[in-house]
Amino acid sequence: MRYAVVLALGTALVTTGLGFTAAAQTKVQPVSAAADSSIPPPGWKRPRNAMGQPDLSGYWSNATLTPLTRNRRISDKATLTAEEAKAFEKIWAQALAESDAPTDQNESTAEVQAKLTSSKLVEIRPDFIAAGGDTGGYNTFWIDPGTHMVEINGVYRTSILTTENGLPPPRKAGAPAPRGGGFRDIYDSYENRSLGERCISGFGRNTGPPMLPNGYYNNNYQIVQTPDAVVIEVEMIHDARIIRLNGTHRTDGLRPTMGDSIGRYEGDTLVVETTNLPESQQFMGSWKNLKVTEWFTRLSPTKILYRFQLEDPEMWDKPWGGEYTFSTLNGRVFEYACHEGNYALPGILAGARQKEKEEAEAKAKAAADAAAAAEKANAPPAKGKAKAGGD
Repeated sequence: MRYAVVLALGTALVTTGLGFTAAAQTKVQPVSAAADSSIPPPGWKRPRNAMGQPDLSGYWSNATLTPLTRNRRISDKATLTAEEAKAFEKIWAQALAESDAPTDQNESTAEVQAKLTSSKLVEIRPDFIAAGGDTGGYNTFWIDPGTHMVEINGVYRTSILTTENGLPPPRKAGAPAPRGGGFRDIYDSYENRSLGERCISGFGRNTGPPMLPNGYYNNNYQIVQTPDAVVIEVEMIHDARIIRLNGTHRTDGLRPTMGDSIGRYEGDTLVVETTNLPESQQFMGSWKNLKVTEWFTRLSPTKILYRFQLEDPEMWDKPWGGEYTFSTLNGRVFEYACHEGNYALPGILAGARQKEKEEAEAKAKAAADAAAAAEKANAPPAKGKAKAGGD
């Protein structure tokens, strides 16, 4: 069998030192249009659909090896040369193939684990070893995180974020901290568990907004356009994001799943503004006052440029965001029949109650033993027996 690797939450970070830092000082030379599918071919015009809208319809994927935030162990620059990007993509492909190879049936679990721990795959993606092959992990065979770095107009990006350092900006003093994966240690109710675990919405913000690749699999979408709406079907846990065109934001205080998205066309670009996100879909701690603006622009026959901007005056000093490209999908979106988390929830909660019971019993026993020991220590010495016959 292949060794199981973890299905971690959130967008994965590439964390390996591949010797690119020094080479990345070289000025990036954009590649030719023939080699870069994000550069439109000569004479190509952005298509329009039958309704006169910029045509964004079809099947797309945002799988990429470029992480959300910049990893300085790869490069401290915002971009890589074409040669550096291709070298990294080759290393990644070889590492994934090596990890996916069948293991020797005569090897012990410890031997298999030792090999994976020291493998190039784990050097590149340490999150793949985080679960140690425990229940909930995935074999490398099932992983489909992408094979290419983000390439925009011939330039390869080292992070999806476009901030100067490729990292989120500092939060204002007193701003709430991000919640991250804290749900993993909260078992009070099914309502405390993650939306992904409950099969309500995908993990890693595939649905958004902002819409981000999850770093593992099913980063696929179908875009459907109508006169009054754009619908983005997300393969990861079958979300259908409905963007109302030329409308106004709701004022009733309700916060629907995926927020309240209003879209409009500006030239060749679909612009989407989302507010009223629910707390369960916060982004880096922001939700109550968060406004997400997204831009979808067809770059070429096979690419859509996706940009996003985040605004929260109580969280950050100024708006910030990122960009990447969607690529045409050689296939279609299939049903993602998610049920594992829902079926497992009774067991998860029952296990938590059993653990609480055992801990309470152990605590009570320890208290009783301590009380008994204290009583014994404080008890007066026993009196000796009277001698027979008196004085």
